[in-house]
Amino acid sequence: MRRAQKITAVVSVLIVLVLAVVLGIFLWTEERKAREEGDTLETVESDGQEPEGGSEEAGEDGTDSDGSKEEETPGTGEDGEAVSGQEPEEPQEPQEPEEPQEPQEPEISDVNMMFTGDVMLGSSVLANYDSAGLDGILSEYLQTELLQADLTVINEEFPFSSRGTPMPDKTYTFRVDKSYLSVFQEMGVDVVSLANNHALDYGEEALLDTFDALDEVGIPYAGAGADKERAEEAIFFERGGRTIGVLAASRVIPVVEWNIENRQPGLFCTYDSTALEAAIARTRPLCDYLIIYVHWGIERQDYPEEYQRTLAEAYIDAGADLVVGSHPHVPQGIEYYNGKPIVYSLGNFIFNPNMVATYALKVLWSVDGQAQLQVIPVKTDNALTADLIGEAKQEMLRYVENISFDVSIDENGMVTAAQ
Repeated sequence: MRRAQKITAVVSVLIVLVLAVVLGIFLWTEERKAREEGDTLETVESDGQEPEGGSEEAGEDGTDSDGSKEEETPGTGEDGEAVSGQEPEEPQEPQEPEEPQEPQEPEISDVNMMFTGDVMLGSSVLANYDSAGLDGILSEYLQTELLQADLTVINEEFPFSSRGTPMPDKTYTFRVDKSYLSVFQEMGVDVVSLANNHALDYGEEALLDTFDALDEVGIPYAGAGADKERAEEAIFFERGGRTIGVLAASRVIPVVEWNIENRQPGLFCTYDSTALEAAIARTRPLCDYLIIYVHWGIERQDYPEEYQRTLAEAYIDAGADLVVGSHPHVPQGIEYYNGKPIVYSLGNFIFNPNMVATYALKVLWSVDGQAQLQVIPVKTDNALTADLIGEAKQEMLRYVENISFDVSIDENGMVTAAQ
């Protein structure tokens, strides 16, 4: 009996010990779980947001939520003690967030621009081009000036097309096959004005072909369009860390139906200044330098009409920086209005086999915002347009000065407004 009592006592003690161990293990496990949850909460509260790159919770297969494996801390064991002589890593100070860098301003540099008058690729010009390439129609000096310019602007006095029918009762109608777009590409033309009295010589088909042909080779056009919005649209160029805008319009069309207001496709017209002034006002905030290329004046007349001077002043008052004209087929003079230059006519640049002397215009837009004009006298003989040299050059410079308004032109063609 005593033996049975002893056995019962021992079993009771063992049961108590087992229960104590189980209870201890349970309490230890709960305490550890609570401690880990507290650490996680402190980490989230100290950051105020999730770590960059997404959640750090591990997936069921031991990978991070983005699929990468968790890395163990090198040099420590499971309990965090240093392993085999390696010192535990010093806790790192929290890194200050980097200050966002301000965008760098573009580097400003001088900008060279070249402007020519009317360009028409007639049969004599194309015969020279077919036999001798660009050397057959332009001197080496002029080729260099056009190609080295940061921006080259011309008036395209014809459509690029093989379609359409010539306008009835019109004395001169022009059309050139689009294969000769290579001439413009080799010249380095950056933008053409189509606002003139020959763009619709062969009707809407030919004008639409012109848009497509220029688009195909990446030469923008101004002053015409398939709709009013496109015809009045400015063309923009980034040059020398600044933005240049180009608008074009015509005050010379054979019939009112060519006006984009009356026909689409059509031309942007400026018989009064209202529409072009509005386009200038829209464009001015979008660029640093604004050019207006306008087709106007009376053919073969050396001096501008009074309306040309009035319109030019209105364009400048609206925000234009430079006004360049064409159409008279002869040169007209230069004038400054409120410090802004007006070039009334550049005459013909490439047109007939033989033409009177005229000039191309070079404009140096410097980093200080000033524009220096330079007159480059040229003349065409046997369908080859070349720069004038020697006394012929000086004579032409004196002539342009004489037909201008209160400007002086030095022996190098540099133009200065009279003080």
